Amino acid sequence: MNTYNVIIIGSGPAGYTAGLYTARANLEPLIICGYQAGGQLTLTSEVENFPGFPEGILGPQLMENMKKQATKFGAQLIFKEVTAVNFKERPFKVIVDDGEYQAKSVIIATGSYARMLGVENEKKFYGRGLSTCATCDAAFFKDRKVAVVGGGDSAMEEALFISRFASEVQVIHRRDALRASKVLQDRAFKNDKIKFIWNTVVRQILGERFVTGIELENIIDRSISTLEINGVFVAIGHEPKTKIFQGEIALDAHGYIVADQSGKTDVEGIFAAGDVKDFRYRQAITAAGSGCIAALEVAVYLSEN
Repeated sequence: MNTYNVIIIGSGPAGYTAGLYTARANLEPLIICGYQAGGQLTLTSEVENFPGFPEGILGPQLMENMKKQATKFGAQLIFKEVTAVNFKERPFKVIVDDGEYQAKSVIIATGSYARMLGVENEKKFYGRGLSTCATCDAAFFKDRKVAVVGGGDSAMEEALFISRFASEVQVIHRRDALRASKVLQDRAFKNDKIKFIWNTVVRQILGERFVTGIELENIIDRSISTLEINGVFVAIGHEPKTKIFQGEIALDAHGYIVADQSGKTDVEGIFAAGDVKDFRYRQAITAAGSGCIAALEVAVYLSEN
C-alpha cells in the first residue's frame, strides 16, 4: 500500500490552502475532500471580505479557484468521506467507505457547521437573506431590518456587530432571559437598535426568492405572529466536525481539536487547521491562513523525521 507524505482531510479554505502549500513543497499531498467539496463556502453567495477580490466573488467560485490552484501544483483529490482514523499506529491510517490510505502526517481541516433552526425552508434561503455569520454578511443589510435567533454570547456578538449596519435588530430567544455573559447583555440592552422578543421560536422563514419575514410562535401562549424583516441570522452555536477523531487526538469540552498556533495536536505528526480548531473567528481568510501554517509545519516535521 502506498504511504503518502501527507493526507489532508477536508476541502474548505484550510484544506485547499494546505494542499497548495504542501504540493508546492513537493510533498505530493492527498486531499480527501468529502462528498461536499469546498465546505460551507459552497453554500454561500457573494463573498466580499476575502482579500484580492474588491468586487466580491461567489463562494463556490472562490473554492473552485482554490481547488484548481492546489491541483495545478500536484495535489491529488479524491471525493470520498472519511469514516474512521487510526492515529495510534504509524503510518497513520485514514479509512474511507471502500478502503484505507496511509500517511506519514495528517492535516485535519474538516471545519465546523452552524447549528440550524430545523425549519422546513431554511436551506432555500441560505445566502438569500439567511446567514450564520454576521462578520461575513452584515454589510449586505445596511439600513434594513434583521432578526438574530439565539440568546448566548454568539447571538449577542452577532446582534451588536449587525447593529453597525442594520436599522433595527430583533433578537428572538426561546427563553425569558439571555444566556450571554453579563458584559454582552449590558451592551445589547443599551443599544437602541437592538430589541428583544422573548419566549419565542421561529416556525418558518417567509419569502419567495429572498427572505421577507419570519413566522414566530410564543411558547407560553402558543400565539402565532409574523415579523417583517429583510434578513435572519441564526446564532445558536457551531459544531466542529470531529466525531471520527474522538479517542485519537485531544478534543476540548465542545469537541474542537486542541492544537497550538502552529496547528500541532497532542499526537506528533497530526496537525489541525481552520474552523475545526477555531471556535472564535471562523473566517475563510483565517482558515486559509491556518492551512498555510499547518502545511509549513508538516514540511518541517517530515524533513526532521
